[in-house]
Amino acid sequence: MGDAAKDLTAGTVGGAAQLVCGHPFDTIKVKLQSQPVPLPGQLPRYAGAIDAVKQTIAAEGAGGLYKGMGAPLATVAALNAVLFTVRGQMEVLLRSEPGAPLTVNQQIICGAGAGVAVSLLACPTELIKCRLQAQSALATIGSGATASKYGGPMDVARKVLQSEGGSRGLFKGLVPTMAREIPGNAAMFGVYEALKQYMAGGSDTSGLGRGSLMLAGGLAGGAFWLAVYPTDVVKSSIQVDDYKNPKFSGSIDAFKKILKAEGVKGLYKGFGPAMARSIPANAACFLAYEVTRSSLG
Repeated sequence: MGDAAKDLTAGTVGGAAQLVCGHPFDTIKVKLQSQPVPLPGQLPRYAGAIDAVKQTIAAEGAGGLYKGMGAPLATVAALNAVLFTVRGQMEVLLRSEPGAPLTVNQQIICGAGAGVAVSLLACPTELIKCRLQAQSALATIGSGATASKYGGPMDVARKVLQSEGGSRGLFKGLVPTMAREIPGNAAMFGVYEALKQYMAGGSDTSGLGRGSLMLAGGLAGGAFWLAVYPTDVVKSSIQVDDYKNPKFSGSIDAFKKILKAEGVKGLYKGFGPAMARSIPANAACFLAYEVTRSSLG
């Protein structure tokens, strides 16, 4: 099996592990990000992450925490295949000779390149996922944003294609998606490699145990969100915005309006669930990737 095929297979397994472990946290993150700003004297829909969990389970059952998972599950193979395969091919290009270890700076470049490629697949997937996850949070405002109830991922895709400008509608939020994925993946793969080399005491990290790989992967996932979280808030806000009566004209406008209405705190809505998800989910992802990759020879 060639290196690209190995990366494709291992990336798919890693992505599945990440999704199963982290999706409930992601649902809460999106609900907190997309809830409307309360009017003066009113309380917000969710008081915090724990309250969002309680309300979601009370209203939708435990399955509500996995709402929207169909879209990323259906595309997890493609997303992670692209992420790890592009990263692997960039590693080949940057190596001075076959098998030579890469520096941390080179891994940062590999991560950024993989982020460019994965953005094109992540954008429509994220839009569908966010629409499904945010429905109950947006339902409180009674605006046009909630006029269409979605029955599932395919229903979201069909309605967006029919009423939001065709395929262009599925790529709403592409700019902030790229602004998240490029620096985010650069940070994640750079931190992952730096931590592995630190724990291994050098550039040869092949002898690291599973615990070390999970620690490096978990902290690398945390680094992703530390680097780009406000961009993710902007992305989610744009993707769930009403097509006919939009609140935001673009990424910069969304950033300014969120900052004006809610302050810096508004750019970090859902940060707790995002970090709580990212560390265990990425620990599982990188461990599954490394174990699968090494088992393929």
